[in-house]
Amino acid sequence: MTRQGRTRPSGSGQSLHTAYDTALLDLDGVVYAGGLAIAHAVSSLAAARADGMHLAYVTNNALRTPDAVAEHLTELGIPTAAGEVITSAQAVARLIADEVPAGSKVLVIGGEGLRVALRERGLVPVESADESGLAAVVQGYGGPDLAWGRFAEASYAIARGVPWFASNTDLTIPSARGIAPGNGAAVEVVRIATGAEPRVAGKPLPPMHRETILRTGAERPLVVGDRLDTDIEGAFNGGVDSLLVLTGVTDAALLLTAEPKYRPTYVDADLRGMLTGQPEVEPAGDGFRCGGWTATAGGAELELAGAEGGDPLDGLRALCAAAWTQAGEGSCTLDAGKALARLGF
Repeated sequence: MTRQGRTRPSGSGQSLHTAYDTALLDLDGVVYAGGLAIAHAVSSLAAARADGMHLAYVTNNALRTPDAVAEHLTELGIPTAAGEVITSAQAVARLIADEVPAGSKVLVIGGEGLRVALRERGLVPVESADESGLAAVVQGYGGPDLAWGRFAEASYAIARGVPWFASNTDLTIPSARGIAPGNGAAVEVVRIATGAEPRVAGKPLPPMHRETILRTGAERPLVVGDRLDTDIEGAFNGGVDSLLVLTGVTDAALLLTAEPKYRPTYVDADLRGMLTGQPEVEPAGDGFRCGGWTATAGGAELELAGAEGGDPLDGLRALCAAAWTQAGEGSCTLDAGKALARLGF
């Protein structure tokens, strides 16, 4: 495990599902997209579980309860118990409970997932800023039909000095029709109105990682995600290893520009990557070799050499090493267009 200085993806002689005891899986873009299972997800997760790996599903979406998420996964062919689902609603509820007495009233701006999580921690969800003895305001994704007046309700309480908490600050959320405003966009509305700053629990921040480890008991966790700025950065902040799958938000071009906190330990096409080892990326002259591909950082672009027909993912891993080494602690700005086109990305 490493927090600093990653300049290339790691190799693993063991399959990842035997090298790690628990997979901490993001949902949208990893397990499903638009509510439907992503190709190979169901069979890969079943195989990992059959060989003894524990599976936990970790989501920043605070709208749905763990029971609802587990039911959805089970319907997709992934048998899941509610206890295997960890949400940002649970993380923020624990954060609030650590600060206020049991039985305190908390103004909820969001959905049922927040209310259930607060009750689990012995707190009382309420709907009005005018409630006496209000101890906190909590804001989480409430779905597309959340009324505008709810933001005003939060603002009234926060302006009086009531502490403000947010489940997460993801600016966008994927939907079946495209990308929609996420809880972070709603948080911005309240921030503009009040000038206040919330305490945030969700990925990539430590409260979410803490909640996940407390609930799973993982000793050798592997974070599996599709987003650099939540999943991979969250693993970096938690000091644990990560697998980026290319089935969601992050594409190959974005991966090459990743700063250190966004660089995953491993890279693979989809969840089948959990069931295999990972090839080594090795120095080769002025560049790096993986499989049949060698990548170098030229004067203005990333260059790729290798026999046609090699695994494109190996080429991408070699390009990551060349790009990340050239960038150091920053972000690679070399043109990767020709190299990625050759690989089909």
